[in-house]
This record gives sequence, structure tokens and C-alpha cells, in this order.
Amino acid sequence: MRKKIIVISGDPNSINSEIIFKSWKNISNRLKKNIYFISNYDLLKNQFKRLGYACSLKKVKNIKENLKDNSLKIIDVRLKFKDPFNVSTLNASKFTINCLNIGHELALKKDVLGIINCPINKKLLIKKNYGVTDFLAKKNNLKNKEEVMLIKNNKLAVSPITTHIDLKDVHKNIKKDLIIRKVKVINEWFTKNYKKKPKIGVLGLNPHNAELRKDSHEIKEIIPSISLLKKAKINISGPLVADTTFINEYKNYDVIIGMYHDQVLTPFKTLFKFKAINITLGLKYLRASPDHGVASNLIGKNKADNSSFLECLNFFNKLSS
Repeated sequence: MRKKIIVISGDPNSINSEIIFKSWKNISNRLKKNIYFISNYDLLKNQFKRLGYACSLKKVKNIKENLKDNSLKIIDVRLKFKDPFNVSTLNASKFTINCLNIGHELALKKDVLGIINCPINKKLLIKKNYGVTDFLAKKNNLKNKEEVMLIKNNKLAVSPITTHIDLKDVHKNIKKDLIIRKVKVINEWFTKNYKKKPKIGVLGLNPHNAELRKDSHEIKEIIPSISLLKKAKINISGPLVADTTFINEYKNYDVIIGMYHDQVLTPFKTLFKFKAINITLGLKYLRASPDHGVASNLIGKNKADNSSFLECLNFFNKLSS
């Protein structure tokens, strides 16, 4: 029996119902049977109706409950709302956190492949600089930043050493042990799932790699970590120069690792738009999400691009085959 896929519908004030419906129409019936949504039945029903979507929705009590038809299966989570596209921040926050908690518990089960969460406004998670990656890392009792953010498509993957922290704090967190730990997680995951050692390129932190000054992070932290990883038989190069790597050099690598979030995500999204997914490695289960936000400017307009969510579903489908 193929493992189940849990989808968390995410922020109720978003384009999520739109990308769910558009993607649901484009996946196989075989895949549909293995997907369970954690959401609010009435919310999705009303949002679909407002958008003019015809889709069969059915409540299920748990992931053991199978349906004979291909209805969209919903594990119903309580949510108070009057306008389905304008849920209060307080209610949206409680709902989203409840859904994430339920998704986490289900993902620990042996018959579950992992979870996909639709976009979520980070403000709903209460803490400053706290995204879903951080939320699930805490749920998994990861205290030493073992989790890894990997943005991936079939051409390239990128990963930042630091994630949702202010630029002024990045340099304080660039340490040899953190670089080594995260690179090893990425190398192990690629080797296990793709049966090959990935070719990894590591960017420096400073413009022109600080001209490799003796007091630079390149000399003190980044180059020593690369040397140690090479001794561990990992196929790694660097430090690459960040301002030119994404012109052509990136094509020589499977993974480009940067020192901070926008250093790698900005050029990656410029190159590939929504043709990518956000994967969290290092958890007790696999987690992925679309590589974009809630798109509040597009809510209810039927103009959202569902490519990234569809990529998530297809990614899980391939792993379960």
C-alpha cells in the first residue's frame, strides 16, 4: 500500500483554496486516493463556491478512512469565520497552528510519507522571524539548527545556512559546525533519494569573498568547513563568488549553498519563478511547501499560479512510487 500524503491547507486568508482546486484537477485518481487535507470543511466549501469551483468535498475522521470515489478528503478542524476570504487574524492563527500540530502528529505515523503545507503568513505563528521551518523544527525537538531549508526543482537546488534572521545577525551565525552539519544532511538526502553524491557549491558571505582577508568569515569559517567536508568525501567546492555564480556557473552544480536566505532564494526565483518547491530536511519526516507566499493581492481573483503546489504533489508522488 502506498503511503499517505498529508496536505495542510494553511492560511485561510490566501490563494490556497485556488491552488488546491487547480492542482486537484491535474493529478491522477491514484494519487488523489492517498491525499488527506487538514482544513476546515465549511471554509473550503465556501471559498470554492465563491470562486465558482465544482469539486466534491467529504469529511473524514482520520487517514484510515478511505473513500470509494475521488472526493477531496478533509480532516475537519474548527474555525470561526463570517467571510470565508476575511477570517480574523486571531481565528486564522489558532486554526493554522492547530492544523500544523495535527499534521505533525500524523506525519510521525509509519504509513505517512510526509506533509505539504500550503502558504502561511508567518505572523500567524506569533513569534518574530519564525516560519514553518522553524515551527516544525521545534516540534521535532531540533535545538541546534539541524533542520535544512532546501529549495529545489529538477535543474537545481539551493539552501541557505541561516534562514529567517535579520541581515545584521547573519555573520554571528556563520560557524564551521553549522555549515558542516547542514551540508552533511543535504549530501545524505541526495545520496539516499537520488542514488548519487550531489555536486555542491558553497558561496562566500562577503562581496568578492572579502578578498580572502585573514579576518574574514571566508578564511575563519567557510574555507575550513569546506576542507573538512572534502576530507569526508563530499563533492564540494568554494567559496564561490556570490555575484556571478548565478550567471552560468550554477549549472555545474546540483546544489548551491548560501550563507543567508535572500543570497540564494532571490536569484533562484528570478531564474525559475514558481517551478520549485520548499523542502525541510532533518525532520523525522519529509515536509514540503510551495515556494511562494499567501499572495494576498490575488485572493478571490482566480489568477493564482498553482505550479509550485502541483510540483509538491508530483514530488511526493514520485517518492511514493
